[in-house]
Amino acid sequence: MSSLSRELVFLILQFLDEEKFRDTVHRLEEESGFYFNMKYFEDSVANGEWDEVEKYLSGFTKVDDNRYSMKIFFEIRKQKYLEALDKNDHGSAVEILRKDLKVFANFNEDLFKEITLLLTLGNFRENEQLSKYGDTRSARAIMLVELKKLIEANPLFRDKLQFPTLKNSRLRTLINQSLNWQHQLCKNPKPNPDIKTLFVDHTCGQPNGARAPSPVTNQLMGTMPKPFQAAPSPLNTSLGGWMANPSSVPHQAISGGAIGVTAPNGAVASMLKRPRTPPSNNPAMDYQTADSEHVLKRSRPFGISDEVNIMPVNILPVTYPGQSHAHTSYSSDDLPKAVVANLNQGSAVKSMDFHPVQQTLLLVGTNIGDIAVWEVGSRERLAFRNFKAWDLGACSVALQASLANEYTASVNRVMWSPDGTLFGVAYSKHIVHLYSYHGGDDVRDHLEIDAHVGSVSDLAFSHPNKQLCIITCGEDKAIKVWDAVTGSKQYIFEGHEAPVYSVCPHYKENIQFIFSTAVDGKIKAWLYDSMGSRVDYDAPGRSCTTMAYSADGT
Repeated sequence: MSSLSRELVFLILQFLDEEKFRDTVHRLEEESGFYFNMKYFEDSVANGEWDEVEKYLSGFTKVDDNRYSMKIFFEIRKQKYLEALDKNDHGSAVEILRKDLKVFANFNEDLFKEITLLLTLGNFRENEQLSKYGDTRSARAIMLVELKKLIEANPLFRDKLQFPTLKNSRLRTLINQSLNWQHQLCKNPKPNPDIKTLFVDHTCGQPNGARAPSPVTNQLMGTMPKPFQAAPSPLNTSLGGWMANPSSVPHQAISGGAIGVTAPNGAVASMLKRPRTPPSNNPAMDYQTADSEHVLKRSRPFGISDEVNIMPVNILPVTYPGQSHAHTSYSSDDLPKAVVANLNQGSAVKSMDFHPVQQTLLLVGTNIGDIAVWEVGSRERLAFRNFKAWDLGACSVALQASLANEYTASVNRVMWSPDGTLFGVAYSKHIVHLYSYHGGDDVRDHLEIDAHVGSVSDLAFSHPNKQLCIITCGEDKAIKVWDAVTGSKQYIFEGHEAPVYSVCPHYKENIQFIFSTAVDGKIKAWLYDSMGSRVDYDAPGRSCTTMAYSADGT
């Protein structure tokens, strides 16, 4: 959907809210997935409208999209289950256990067993971890605090929590501007036109003498109701209830990690600071960390095509402020405009890289895990591979569970090695594949590396100590360096506070280093040692950024 179409949805949402079409507003929020109304979500949770809560959430995320989504759904279903037990409604509790909570057994079987055992207790508060559970109202309020933090930290919601700032009745204003413009075009404009329909363009009737057109006034302008209220009201609820030490538990960090029987609290491992919100003015930018398979569960992401368009490229020198202006000046006419080849890949393209030596060979990766090598000159697809784990038994338990639930992954990055004899593929689920390329359709498996927890966002090749290595980064906030021959881990760099989005290796005056950027807009630089980052600053716009050097390194 284009940017203007997306904005039109917001204008319609504002109009529906002003006209008090409350149910329709929330159905459009859910179906479009553009704006998550936190106030409506809070009210639905506080009222225990669990079916509506999950239905509304499903417009934005699914249970297995990422660990934040999983924990959101788990906390909601756990609360629903505990409330049924609290009412001694064991029939409903068993049904919730079977229909709603069973899915989590795939990820933590012990936890599911522990939840099941609550059925055997006269009062589930006999379980030590639930001994502080209060009444239903306070339990829902405490859960809401945690849910809000999980939603704010979840990358799938990152640009969907703020409604745009609009003047009152913006859609009405635009329609009246259009009517005024139409009236200006009338050959014989009436001084006070009577507008009765929007279904056809306005024209004045029979000539009644040439007059200057007057602004159109009609019932559309009407009374301007209050603008759409987007900001959720804060909860003024005590954090007591089922937390072990309610007075001492800070709620400054979000648990993106373990799900459990215990009440949500700030002491759980894997804390993640809230990422900064990326700019929302570019609908083609899909800010998802990679263990999110949102891209597979929805229609094709904005701006992604399953066709590769090849255009002739002229490399133009760039002059920055402070540099000499000795370069020849260029205009937009120098940029390539003619498409010289269309290659139908068959699924949405996520990453491409031209071969460093045979420069008409194009490596392509897609959103369903396919990779292909194309000969652009002849439009021939030389080699093709589907996604699969080469040795599932050697993979981590987390990866095995993820693949058992859905055996597919998106390609986040493909890249040739500097001499073109190898290429790497980074996937949205844990792993990196390294292939050796021997020309034509001869592609051979070389290395499978279970590289990161969650998604592998990016990869690159480098030569520290004259040894070919592959650098990866991922959702677990780490950068790792691997021997490209053996697959052994050489270095791990930690220090980012958000998932790492891209890596850029470089060398200058024989000093090898790596730049890394995270989804919160932080850029760091690392040497091949264990001394931590040497540079720490904000990227322009403080959001997802990819860095690259020019070929001459300047």
